[in-house]
Amino acid sequence: MTKIKIKPLADRVLIEPASAEEKTIGGIIIPDTAKEKPQKGIIVAVGSGKKDEPLTVKVGDTVLYSKYAGTEITLDQKEYLIMRESDIVAII
Repeated sequence: MTKIKIKPLADRVLIEPASAEEKTIGGIIIPDTAKEKPQKGIIVAVGSGKKDEPLTVKVGDTVLYSKYAGTEITLDQKEYLIMRESDIVAII
């Protein structure tokens, strides 16, 4: 992992989304226009949490998040999502 120059505030986390699938299980190549946005990623930075509510996730955790959660940002030509911890549905 590379050093990230951004620190999320409060209960927010910065996630590097997993890449979209290139092929189906049957071997059919999926065109760019039909690829679904991934709902899985790796946490690369976390905030300090809210008062009386510490974060349950940490850097390096692989998580599943809500389909329309977060705000897309670009840092160093890489796509990331910044979202609240409450938008994370599971740790894998």
